[in-house]
Amino acid sequence: MMHSLLNLPRLHKQAIAAVMDAICLPLTFVLAIWLRYDVFDLSLLQHYQWLIFSVPLVSIPIFIRIGLYRAVIRFIDQKIISVVVIGVSTAVLLLAFISVMLHITPLSRAIFGFFWAGSILYVGASRFLARAWLLQADMSEDAVRVAIYGAGKAGAQLATALRSGSDSVCVAFIDDNKHLQGSTIGGIQVAAPDKLAELAARHDIREILLAMPSISKTRQKQILDQLEPLKLKIKVTPSIQSLVNGELRVQDIREVEIEDLLGRDQVEPDARLLALCITDKVVMVTGAGGSIGSELCRQILRQRPAKLVLLEMSEYALYAIEQELSHLRQQWKLDMEILPFLGTILDSDKLDRIFSTCQVDTLYHAAAYKHVPLVEHNPVEGIRNNVFGTLTVAQAAMRAGIKNFVLISTDKAVRPTNVMGATKRLAELILQAGAKRQQATRFCMVRFGNVLGSSGSVVPLFRKQIMQGGPITLTHPEITRYFMTIPEAAQLVLQAGAMGEGGDVFVLDMGEPVRIIDLARRMVHLSGLEVKCEATPNGSIEIHHVGLRPGEKLYEELLIGDNVEGTSHPLIMRAQENDIPWEILQVLLQQLEQACSAFDYAQIRALLLQTVAEYEPQCGIEDLIWQARQGNSGSDLSPAATVLH
Repeated sequence: MMHSLLNLPRLHKQAIAAVMDAICLPLTFVLAIWLRYDVFDLSLLQHYQWLIFSVPLVSIPIFIRIGLYRAVIRFIDQKIISVVVIGVSTAVLLLAFISVMLHITPLSRAIFGFFWAGSILYVGASRFLARAWLLQADMSEDAVRVAIYGAGKAGAQLATALRSGSDSVCVAFIDDNKHLQGSTIGGIQVAAPDKLAELAARHDIREILLAMPSISKTRQKQILDQLEPLKLKIKVTPSIQSLVNGELRVQDIREVEIEDLLGRDQVEPDARLLALCITDKVVMVTGAGGSIGSELCRQILRQRPAKLVLLEMSEYALYAIEQELSHLRQQWKLDMEILPFLGTILDSDKLDRIFSTCQVDTLYHAAAYKHVPLVEHNPVEGIRNNVFGTLTVAQAAMRAGIKNFVLISTDKAVRPTNVMGATKRLAELILQAGAKRQQATRFCMVRFGNVLGSSGSVVPLFRKQIMQGGPITLTHPEITRYFMTIPEAAQLVLQAGAMGEGGDVFVLDMGEPVRIIDLARRMVHLSGLEVKCEATPNGSIEIHHVGLRPGEKLYEELLIGDNVEGTSHPLIMRAQENDIPWEILQVLLQQLEQACSAFDYAQIRALLLQTVAEYEPQCGIEDLIWQARQGNSGSDLSPAATVLH
């Protein structure tokens, strides 16, 4: 019956409420007469019968007019009390007027006083009792019982939003504020954090919703650290800046992201540095459709360049970023051009034409192959794109007299153990040599670690594996990585690029390195699950170690040596790295180009070892063609190639 009642059309529910008022309000008037005369006399009821009959005829239309029946009972709050008072007061005054017009005597003011108070009590109490009943009805066996951490405005809004459906129901509030503990919000008690384990067991709580959008990342990480041992699924609300409409909705709740686990508070960017090389200038981004390149474009757009030139070899990626930037340009009402060019950084003639036609002032070179195992299996393409692509762009930039050239580098260029890292270090060496050859173009490099959400990031992979019930695949139990969000990395790149004097290698402060296995375990726990291992055999998610991939190393570094100095920005450091004179580097590059053209993998390996002094390969030659031929016969391979493998 309860289910049938809850699923009635809204008009039927309003009719039921009106009928109940039509029955109970006359009874309230009868009670007022009884209280006035302190005796239950049928003759008195006969004397006031026309007034009693008038009560619903007067009150119901007034209640309809003021919108009392339009209120959704599940979502009413204390605001409805004022509506009830206004409606009842109007009805009582109209009834008093009717009694005068009908010459009903004796007429006692006390009757109307008792009726006024009783009607307010009945109408208000009936609504709140109905709300409590409906909320209890919503707490079905299938509803997920949740606790909201944060009993402030956001928490109260979230609890209200949860009532709109039956998927989740809030059964407890948690807050650190001792003044709030023990109070109730919407009938739900606020408890201290140390009571959460007890509450979880008592109310069968399955999820915790963190509704504290204004706290810092550091504080949020502390709270997540406290909640992790409970093995409950944790979800968080977005930052207060994201809640532009001031209202928190259920769809605003999101899964815990790695940036929440890192607890890294973003430093406010220096507006002067951001604008220095961009505002009112022609800015170009290579690799504009990639994860880093596209975010650079978004950040650059905010600084209002005169033109934004995009170069991308992937047609779809270029289309996607051009469409997004055009939409942002309209949204932000920017008067500027966005010029998308489809092409490769190895096309010297096209680069010359783009630079001369567009009169580029600042260039951010983000185009690169960066997936370690793929480049290890395809070293020739990795070298052509990362090394000779950078060389081609740098030479074209010098010919065109581009003022600022910023290379997006990587921590894998530091003491590289793979081809990808070696190619990025070689790209750095090319720009370091270029900076000493001329003064017109100011070259600098910005080196940082893994960015969250980029292609190949472990976080989306882990989340997908957890949702599928595992197992989580991990290369090695001791592997560590630095992490930073893409927007923060892009902002710091733009600021570092404005600091360069020529040949600078900037290093971003990535915080503390994170053990990937610890990250995986935390993601499992904060999903409300347990890792299956010897200590917890009943766990649901296994972690499998599959071994390091070709070229992968356990620990990433940001500096080759210890010669580093600070800058005006607290998260940007300037490294003093060794370089190779252009006369020597040019010869090595020519030899490397010839080896790539001949697909001489042994010579390629030897030249990388000779050019990048810190390069220490973690594996043999992993090129797929080389390995296939080696497996077939090896007759067309040089002895040196076989030895090196």
